[in-house]
Amino acid sequence: MKKNILPAIALIFLTVNVCTSQSLQQEAAAAKAAAAKVLGSGSKSSAPLSNDEVVKGLKDALTVGTNNSTAAASKVDGYYKNPKVFIPFPKEAKDVKDKADALGMKPQTDKFVMTLNRAAEEAAKNAAPVFIDAVKGMSIGDGFTILKGANNAATQYLKDKTTAELRQKFTPIVKAALDKVEITKYWNPIITKYNKIPFVQKQNPDLTAYVTEKAMEGLFILIADEELKIRKDPAAQVTDLLKKVFGSVMK
Repeated sequence: MKKNILPAIALIFLTVNVCTSQSLQQEAAAAKAAAAKVLGSGSKSSAPLSNDEVVKGLKDALTVGTNNSTAAASKVDGYYKNPKVFIPFPKEAKDVKDKADALGMKPQTDKFVMTLNRAAEEAAKNAAPVFIDAVKGMSIGDGFTILKGANNAATQYLKDKTTAELRQKFTPIVKAALDKVEITKYWNPIITKYNKIPFVQKQNPDLTAYVTEKAMEGLFILIADEELKIRKDPAAQVTDLLKKVFGSVMK
């Protein structure tokens, strides 16, 4: 009887040891797999972004975007031949254009419209430093909000925070540009002739204000396009930090 019991007890212990060993092996394998998964995912992504990197990356993005945008806008036909930012005859003075065209002055009105766009192109040459100064005050909170925001979040931030200051700075630039392209030479004959028509409501829009608003509006459109490219197109992420901020976090 004892002889039969001993082998049985040994078999039980052996079975327990085997089971325990298998269990431990399974647990070890599971832990190893979990660790490999964590380590693997960590190896595919960069270290977490610091606050400074986020803000610096967004400032870099806005710097690149505004530089590209102002360069595109300030070249000849940058506004005039770009449907997205083309500046038309002032809407409030549409009746002026219609009457002037009817009086045989269409070449003058067309030239006037081209001159409006030339003034905006001239003003855009001075815009980049204004935008660059405007992004310097971006806070850490602003940075993370923009990073997680819509595809135009940085542009919208820039627009919300700087429009009033930009308008103030742009106005003398635009006025000087209008003087440089001799806007009054093309506008005065049109408005003078129009205002001589009996019973018409006299018109004389503030051309400096009009071109200032349209020039700024056009630049923000172009900046938004640049921001979208930087967020989505690796080729537009021209610095290592941009690649890290947008190439990793935004995907």
